[in-house]
Amino acid sequence: MEQVSKQAASAPRQTIRNRVAFLDKKTPVYASVLGILGILIVWELISRMELVPALYLPAPTAIVAMGWGMLTTGEIHQNLLASLYRIGAGYAIGASVGIIIGLLLGFFRWLDAVLTPVVFSIFPIPKIALLPLFIMWLGIGETPKVTLIAIGVFFPAVINTYAGVKNVDPILIKAAVTFGAKPFNVIRKVILPASLPMIFAGLKMSASISLLLLVTSEMIAANSGVGSMILRYGNLMMTMNLMVGVMLLSVLGLSFNRLLEWLERKLLPWK
Repeated sequence: MEQVSKQAASAPRQTIRNRVAFLDKKTPVYASVLGILGILIVWELISRMELVPALYLPAPTAIVAMGWGMLTTGEIHQNLLASLYRIGAGYAIGASVGIIIGLLLGFFRWLDAVLTPVVFSIFPIPKIALLPLFIMWLGIGETPKVTLIAIGVFFPAVINTYAGVKNVDPILIKAAVTFGAKPFNVIRKVILPASLPMIFAGLKMSASISLLLLVTSEMIAANSGVGSMILRYGNLMMTMNLMVGVMLLSVLGLSFNRLLEWLERKLLPWK
């Protein structure tokens, strides 16, 4: 009798576990690969069957062959290194300054009252519109492009960091202050770890923005870089060469995102 009652009691729990079992299932690694391969196969078939002229949509295999040729001549190295320098410097400067300012704005009320309205009033301005102004101020060269990327990265970083600080449980902050923690230690040991999920959300958003600003600035005011290469081949109607540049941007964006996800897993093991 007792065994029957135990089985009856465990039945609802087993039912609940069965209902939520799909939430614990992990997506296999090959699922993402299969999705990309599926798109490439369909693309290849469309091009091979000439449903779309090759001038407008060359086959992926033809693009890969063209890319290999451009790689052997050194053209890809030259343009990719120029783009990596610009986006790396701009992203590092904009993200680091944005995180620091966001932490300070969220922690110090007087800074919040003075500077937050300024940040939110400048944020909606399209950043690419500032490039001519930066060229006037900083001259023609790498500085205005790096500055433009840094400005574009700064705003998502500072706004998300600010939001993360504001969402920290006040009890944690008060407890740290009560036990004698100085403001710097409160920020470093309490606020920063608690704000990291929102900070990384801003960094991921900034990654796509930085890539967009990189390509746009290179198309407007550069003789090297992936964006400049795409514009040059587009003007010459050399679609396969142009698509090589587009593929490079896709790989660059994917690598950037994977790097941020790896850093997030290392810094937020509890998430």
